[in-house]
This record gives sequence, structure tokens and C-alpha cells, in this order.
Amino acid sequence: MHQILKINHVGLRVRSLETARDFYGKLGFVFVAGPIGPEPVAIMEHPSGININLILNASEHTPRCNLLMDVAAKHTGFTHIALEVDDIRVVEREIHGAGIEITEFVRLPEGAEFFFVRDPDGNVLEFHQPAQRLQHTGDNR
Repeated sequence: MHQILKINHVGLRVRSLETARDFYGKLGFVFVAGPIGPEPVAIMEHPSGININLILNASEHTPRCNLLMDVAAKHTGFTHIALEVDDIRVVEREIHGAGIEITEFVRLPEGAEFFFVRDPDGNVLEFHQPAQRLQHTGDNR
């Protein structure tokens, strides 16, 4: 289907607008609107054009685990968002500086590097630098 142009937004179910706004604000996302609609939803957008819809209907009484990532049974569904970056070292320092824990760091044989973090609700984010960009930085870790 050639009419698909790009991903318009990603929807993330969260417990608290304030907590989610604080976390995603540390990543450079700016609050746009909300809560709006029947769910309700709040919208945050990154200067790169990436849009996140914070779906504000998570149950307070459920465990703070990620069903797709934290249980032995492998359920179907989207497991994470991968955000491409142009300098993984700078992003790593900024993540540490923001007090966000990196849960895993991976370097592939061809040179791509990425790491994972979790938001306060357990949603997984990947920061990914493709191999060709690593060649330009001259840093081989």
C-alpha cells in the first residue's frame, strides 16, 4: 500500500499524566494537548516530529509489569518503540543525567548500537544508532 507515508503517532497507556509528562519531557517531548476524547488522551510531540498519545486509562490496581516483556509466556503485540539517534554516546549521557536507568545495552557485530529504558509504567523505549552512523563518529566503544 503506497499511500502509507509514516507512523503518525504511538499510543502508550499510562497511569498518571503528570508522571508520564515528566518522564517524556526529560526526553525532549513537549506537551501539546489533553486530556481530550473519551479514553482520555494527552498528546506530546518531540521536535523531530514523533508524536506520542498518552492514553490515560490504565488501571491503578494492576501490577506495574509489562505483559509483553516481563512474563514467561510470549504474548503477541508491540513490545517497544525504537527511536533512531545520531549519537548514541550523547544520548546515553543525557539519559544517565536525567536519572533514567538503562536496562540493557547492545552492540551488534556490524556496529549498530542500542539501549533500552522503561518509562514509569513499564513501556519499553529503545534508542538506536545504526551502524553507518557509528562509522562517522569514529567511536568504537
